[in-house]
Amino acid sequence: IDRAMAMRQQLQNAACSFDCAVSADYGDVVHTFTMRCTADTQGAVTFEVTSPESISGITGTISQNKGKLTFDDKALAFELMADEQFSPVSAPWILIHTLRGGYLTSCTETDYGMLLCIDDSYESDPLRLDVRMDMDGNPISAEILWQGRRILSMEIENFQL
Repeated sequence: IDRAMAMRQQLQNAACSFDCAVSADYGDVVHTFTMRCTADTQGAVTFEVTSPESISGITGTISQNKGKLTFDDKALAFELMADEQFSPVSAPWILIHTLRGGYLTSCTETDYGMLLCIDDSYESDPLRLDVRMDMDGNPISAEILWQGRRILSMEIENFQL
């Protein structure tokens, strides 16, 4: 748990960047896309969708309670998830926000590093994130669970503080 808390403290005061592949599971359909993301020290995450080509180039910024999308002739048409709490494109923001300030419910040492289970809030029905960290304390994957069901997963690469 000491390594998890050290990583959290380091992330509190630093900007970071990473690439992620997102899979949003709606039960009857799964949407997948990749993004290049940058998080600032104030909590905002800026992103650019990099694939598939049909939505590549869409950019945006997400922060607490607001977001902005920029695109030319393309549109993101994702339904909201988890009782309309978030869009799949906001998953990187949820990851960073939860790593910085969520309620750490468990930390397990593994062969690859750590597995952190974190609730995004103290509410009665929070989103839960299972975040896999490598030996250096960098996130390598995350799953967002709602009401005990995995609804979104992310594979994270090139994480840099």
